[in-house]
Parts: sequence; C-alpha cells; structure tokens
Amino acid sequence: MQQPQHEVRAVHTASTVTVYQAYSPEIGLPAVREGRFPAAWKRDRMTWIKPSFLWMMYRCGWAAKEGQETVLAVEIGREGFEWALRRACLSSYQPGVHTDRAAWQRGLKRSPARVQWDPERDLRLRPLPYRSLQLGPAGEAARRYADEWTVAIRDVTPLAHEVHALVRDGDLGAARRLLPREQPYPAAGELLSNLRS
Repeated sequence: MQQPQHEVRAVHTASTVTVYQAYSPEIGLPAVREGRFPAAWKRDRMTWIKPSFLWMMYRCGWAAKEGQETVLAVEIGREGFEWALRRACLSSYQPGVHTDRAAWQRGLKRSPARVQWDPERDLRLRPLPYRSLQLGPAGEAARRYADEWTVAIRDVTPLAHEVHALVRDGDLGAARRLLPREQPYPAAGELLSNLRS
C-alpha cells in the first residue's frame, strides 16, 4: 500500500504522542533526570520536534553530531500537540495553499508554531518518496511544550546506537524490529487541512 504524501506517523497512546529531539548532554541528561526541560533550555526560541525516529536519526547522525549526542523521546499530551497543529503555519510559502505570499507572511507572524514536511528516511537514512512532519513550537507554544505538555522524557541514545550498529552490520531486519512502532496519527486529516505543502 502506498504511503500518503503527508501523514503524521508517531508512537501514540490515547492521551500522548512521542516526539524526538537531540541535544548536547548538558541539556539532554538533566531533562531525562528531572523529567522536564531544565532552566537552560531556551523557552523563548523555536524548537523543532519530530514524531519520526528515523528522521531524527538523519538529523542527528545517529547521535554523533556535535551538540546532538543525546537523543530524547519526549512524550507530550495529545491536547498540546493538536493545539499546536491547529494553530500552525507552513514554514514556507506554498502557492495553492496560501492565497498569496503576503497572506502567508501574516499567518506566519501570528502563528505560535510552524510545520515543515521533509522526506522520511529509511534505515540507511536515504530519502523516501513521502514526507515526515516537523513541528516547530515558538513563543507561547514552546513554553507550553516545555512546561505544560511534557509528560515524560526518556533517553533513547542507546537505542540509536544499537540500531545504527545493526544497520552498519547489514542486519536490517534486526534493526527494523527495534524501531519504535509509529502508526498514523488519528484525526490528522482535519488537523492538517491547511498544512500540506
């Protein structure tokens, strides 16, 4: 079955959705220890959260890039995730989605979150023909993400290293079995109606 071009796939429960971020150990390890983002986490700037584990691996180079050595699985409340999606704006102007560039710019200024669609990745981090969501909370949304929506924070760096080692060894079957079970997110059609590029 062919994957939809724009679909939110994530690990989710009835009340939470898991997103991924990578940080330096100075930010990531206190976040895991305390179960919340430390004071050093900048709440006044945009942060990008990714429901796709493999897209996160592509972004952080399997937790090897400088400043991205600690990969976090951040479980957030679905209400907050959906609040951000309902108020989000695409990060770039798209003819056919926006009436004109000025309307897009006005929406972008008012929006507390941005959405970007990037090619999903396979186990070798090669691009796939369908897209993966990135959600960028900023301002009010970033503060809510850090201080209200976060339910739990886990360190999945060991998982990143284990999957990467299996991929390097050519054991893609074993690597695939370790991946988080990401499923289509319910109600995403209504949530994404203005967010498809």
